[in-house]
Amino acid sequence: MSRATTLSLAALMLALGAGGGYTYAHLNAPEADHAAMTAAAAEPADPRGKILFYRNPMGLPDTSPVPKKDNMGMDYIPVYENEAAAEDPGAVSVSAAKLQKLGVKSEAAELRSLAREIRAVGTVETDERRVSVIAPRFEGYVEALPVNETGRAVKKGETLARVYSPAVALAEQEYALSRAADPELAAGALARLANWGVPAGEIARLKAGGKPSRTLAITAPGDGVILEKRALEGMRFMPGEALYRVADLSGVWLIAEVFEQDLRRISVGDPATASFAALPGRSFAGKVAFVPPTLAADTRTARVRIELPNPDGALRPALYGSVTLAAPVAAEAVLTVPEGAVLDTGTHQTVLIDAGDGRFSPRAVKLGARADGYVEITEGLSEGEAVVTRANFLIDAESNLRAALSAFETP
Repeated sequence: MSRATTLSLAALMLALGAGGGYTYAHLNAPEADHAAMTAAAAEPADPRGKILFYRNPMGLPDTSPVPKKDNMGMDYIPVYENEAAAEDPGAVSVSAAKLQKLGVKSEAAELRSLAREIRAVGTVETDERRVSVIAPRFEGYVEALPVNETGRAVKKGETLARVYSPAVALAEQEYALSRAADPELAAGALARLANWGVPAGEIARLKAGGKPSRTLAITAPGDGVILEKRALEGMRFMPGEALYRVADLSGVWLIAEVFEQDLRRISVGDPATASFAALPGRSFAGKVAFVPPTLAADTRTARVRIELPNPDGALRPALYGSVTLAAPVAAEAVLTVPEGAVLDTGTHQTVLIDAGDGRFSPRAVKLGARADGYVEITEGLSEGEAVVTRANFLIDAESNLRAALSAFETP
């Protein structure tokens, strides 16, 4: 049977319909498939091209390679090849194999507190609030010096010297003789002892019935180091004369010489990190405690005071070092991307948006402050959008990059 005869019989059976007990399936199957393929080939192709992906119907930065619904049950909208090209003529598509080979990396834009580094040099000094001068309020004589050397570390309450004072000895004897017979006279003697700065422990001992002492112990007011010792055994001292100067070095000051142009960026409380050539491999964290209102006329610098903890005593007065101050760029966090993500043509700044699935598109942005390897984005980008930070494939796709950037140039 010829091909024409077979097709005629097929047409006849279709005309008879189900009443004849036959269907199209009973016909020659290869011929039917050929007809169906011919009809499908005759249909016109979709002018929009193939579907690249599906985008969120609410405009959120979320795409899917397959059809899906959002949280509200709305279908994702297909994005066709020709439509995507029309919306973003500068888009670049890179295969997954090439992305892996070139090591393309992306990072999301995020809010960050930027701080600009200010460097200065400085010298360690004792904290003036931790320095004590031992100067008795009475006249006397130094009879013994248990602590007889400068630089020695002492503990609170440790006896530094033993002194004899005729006035103190007389007041103690007066109290001992009058505490039972004349309470008023005894109270006056105790008041004189307290006014002379006699330790409270000594007064308590007398009130408990103790006998008067010939000598009085001069003790350390707190933990520290003897910075200066003027007391000599056998010497006579007058009221108010300094015998010792003791400093607590568990906390010190670093006086940094900061140039005048950097002062406006520094505020009290800003963090600082100090390092010293004499202490290699170590760094000390502190904070700015004082920014002076005046400058040194000869150096045009200000002596900024930085507080540094010194629990192990490694920082010694007069130690020379450098300090890095972190001056905040803004009062609050700003939107930032890594500096390497910005493509700067000189007149325009652009970032490459990573849309996923190997799709990248350029976007013009406006920049703000730079610090810590990041740059502030003031316009053109939203928090959470991914930008390319390592895109060596742009060298291989130079023509695509030029086309992408030209779309953002102002005529």
